[in-house]
Amino acid sequence: MARIVLVHGIAQEQRSADALEAEWLPSLAGGVRLAGDAALADRLWRANTLGDLETRMAFYGDVFLRAGQQGGDDELTGAEAELAEALAHEWLERGTESSRESDRRRAESALAVLAGQPGETQGARAAARPVLNALARLRPFARFGAGFAERFLVKALRQVTRYLTDDAVRETVQRRVGEHLGPDTEVLIGHSLGSVVAYEAAHRLDRPLPLLVTLGSPLGLRTVVYERTRPQPPRVPPAVRRWVNLADADDLVAARPDLTALFPGADGVLESGRTVDNGAKPHDATFYLGKRETGSPIAATLA
Repeated sequence: MARIVLVHGIAQEQRSADALEAEWLPSLAGGVRLAGDAALADRLWRANTLGDLETRMAFYGDVFLRAGQQGGDDELTGAEAELAEALAHEWLERGTESSRESDRRRAESALAVLAGQPGETQGARAAARPVLNALARLRPFARFGAGFAERFLVKALRQVTRYLTDDAVRETVQRRVGEHLGPDTEVLIGHSLGSVVAYEAAHRLDRPLPLLVTLGSPLGLRTVVYERTRPQPPRVPPAVRRWVNLADADDLVAARPDLTALFPGADGVLESGRTVDNGAKPHDATFYLGKRETGSPIAATLA
């Protein structure tokens, strides 16, 4: 069993546990080094990851691969379409809090226009397109255009909703995480959808977990995530002794950086509302891991 367990987010179906470990560990060590513990950073990365600080990636990306899949299905139907619009609107609302004035104005203008449009739908994709076009003008989507924004939203929505609504998928993912959790586990780190997975995995523990770290978490997304987490109603996992939640101010996925009011039992456990600056890639996992704000609680827990 690992002392540190990592849980990735969406769109990793073409990767592997080994590749993600190799990508995340240098950044994790870098954040610990910035926090002032060079010796621990060396043990995490430059020594070896299978010693006394075994760190493992709980990989579940392949769960979302479908047999014979040829590049993915971009169509949304039924409830997925409704959730797509709701998710996009939450992201646009998050854009009104951007650190960039241009993004704030674009998001506010887009929301005002969308509020005045009739509620007719002409197919799932057509209904979501105005929102997606508005998102495409915000960072981090602007450099990729509306096509990328639409594909990203579709993939994000499909994987998030499949995890939250398909019991077989949820149990498979939780089993993958549980394989690495044991009496020696001290730190559980989840990014993006992985933060939801990690949060639910912490609820299943029957022993103390010293530290839960959630990065770029969508746990505050009421329309898609919050009301579908388990168990309900949401609350701080009883086994968790300290929970640190970090969000970039421009990370649209982290729709509500401060989770404190949403999770009963947060007093003295949940440290939320902290913001970091990930530059041009506000949702990037390795950028989150490499921050002092991430490394400091990890170093304190493992000291």
